[in-house]
Amino acid sequence: MHNYLDFEKPISDLEGKIHELKKLATEDESIDTSDEIGRLEVRVREATVEIYSKLNPWQKTQVARHPQRPHFIDYANALFDEFTPLAGDRKFSEDAAIQAGLARFNGQPVAVIGQEKGNDTKSRIKHNFGSARPEGYRKAIRVMEMADRFGLPIITLIDTAGAYPGVGAEERGQAEAIARSTEMCLNVKVPIISVVVGEGGSGGAIAVATGNRVYMLEHSIYSVISPEGAASILWRDSTRAREAATAMKITAEDLKQLGIIDGIIPEPIGGAHRDPETVIAATGEMIDIALGELSSRSGEQLRNERRQKFLNIGRNL
Repeated sequence: MHNYLDFEKPISDLEGKIHELKKLATEDESIDTSDEIGRLEVRVREATVEIYSKLNPWQKTQVARHPQRPHFIDYANALFDEFTPLAGDRKFSEDAAIQAGLARFNGQPVAVIGQEKGNDTKSRIKHNFGSARPEGYRKAIRVMEMADRFGLPIITLIDTAGAYPGVGAEERGQAEAIARSTEMCLNVKVPIISVVVGEGGSGGAIAVATGNRVYMLEHSIYSVISPEGAASILWRDSTRAREAATAMKITAEDLKQLGIIDGIIPEPIGGAHRDPETVIAATGEMIDIALGELSSRSGEQLRNERRQKFLNIGRNL
């Protein structure tokens, strides 16, 4: 069953009528509902186009968090061959929130890192809703070190509300792990291509998103803190999250204009959750283009350009 967001009620009502007509036609074959279903389907498409062409930042936040949006595992299965996950940080334990390993992308060996939120109660608990602990970032560091040693491009897929804020994570050095992961991104001499496919939250995102090329899906978000967290700090009222989302400039359009990201990957009408195959294919095409652009650069050039890219952010504002 499709999960409708609150602003999708007109779509929900129309698709509900279509479902009822199809059920009626199934129960009584003498009733022809095809014409009415066709008219309603046209109205659904029109309503979807109208609604999604006018999304505000808070509505985009809701789309970015949609439970049926494709996650890391969906991208890994569709875009990469021979994906071999690597587990553990060789220091404490395995963290399933960050998935990392080696694979082939269009025949080229690459390292792949990303957050996995899970798609049902059991898998969400297993992956801690995509919020990694220190060992997750240390695992990412381990894979990036290996990629750098063997000259493998690094592809990262970001989808997290932020790093896990629990006491245990802080005791094991959460901030230090995030800082070292970010440092590793800046130091490697291989291409890093990062794509925000859902939420890009805080240091939990930037720790694996400090890339030569950073892209966002059209309805994804990327921010230093969640809208709810910002509202709680600024106004001590998390219910003002809608207001915070607008003020924070967290959408792909805002961040492209500010020079934070390099490009926007379009989503199908109605969001990535309505047509995962199309958006995954578009993401693969963008990664392929970026790899082609970066393939001729030397290791030193890749590292220097990446560092300068992030040093330049905000200078021309």
